[in-house]
Amino acid sequence: MAGEKYPFELTFSFRPLPMQQFSFLQDKETLALLMKWSMLGRISAQAFSFDQSFYPYNSDQFALSFFRDPDVVTSMMEVGPLVSVSVKIIPCTKVSMDLFDPIYSCGILMPSGHVVKCLHDVHPDYDELRQMLQEEDSQHYDVIGKEEREEFIFLLFKHICLGGELCQYEDVIDPYISTTKKVYKDLISVQKDPETKKISVVSTVLKVCVYDESGRCFPGMPEEEQTFAYLIVNPFKRHVTLLYHLYGVGRLTL
Repeated sequence: MAGEKYPFELTFSFRPLPMQQFSFLQDKETLALLMKWSMLGRISAQAFSFDQSFYPYNSDQFALSFFRDPDVVTSMMEVGPLVSVSVKIIPCTKVSMDLFDPIYSCGILMPSGHVVKCLHDVHPDYDELRQMLQEEDSQHYDVIGKEEREEFIFLLFKHICLGGELCQYEDVIDPYISTTKKVYKDLISVQKDPETKKISVVSTVLKVCVYDESGRCFPGMPEEEQTFAYLIVNPFKRHVTLLYHLYGVGRLTL
């Protein structure tokens, strides 16, 4: 293609897309849940366009260009001179919520959908769902297979279930499932094969962490499982969304 650079030469430029809204950050019902889970005001999504072809094998250069781009730095954060970015490609293949079906029939939930409570040495108010998400010795840990646990939709679900510092946990699973579906649908792009009619994900998801001269600077310190950042890339539209969350006490009013 005329004017296209070879992949090893690629440097990317980015432009904010302020008109691209995310329904999970607009919908009042979802915002109320994020507030309850201590994530309101601490979870953010922002879209950008970029100017070169994206290839998954070039993810490191893409992420480095992203966090060095003046428009990104201006709109997102204040950090010192960037030294490096760690990048991990996250599997993202699911086009339905079927992955979560085993949770409904293994003892984590009552038939009503209520989450079963359990005794715990560290957490007095604990339940089988959070134990399955966090503890490998949980009797239900293997209900979701190893490969499924690495999928972006499962990671989103886990982040939503664990919430922020003052999270008020749900008694039933429905709000977690419906919010995961809404966020995932907002972030991920799919396409339908004209011949087979099969729907597939076209987005590439990158888990990212930025370091300056003093160490990790984004998405935040100290390292905490609920402080996370992902780049979700649509290679066809040349759009990328930065989703990130800083663990802490969320806003208490809508």
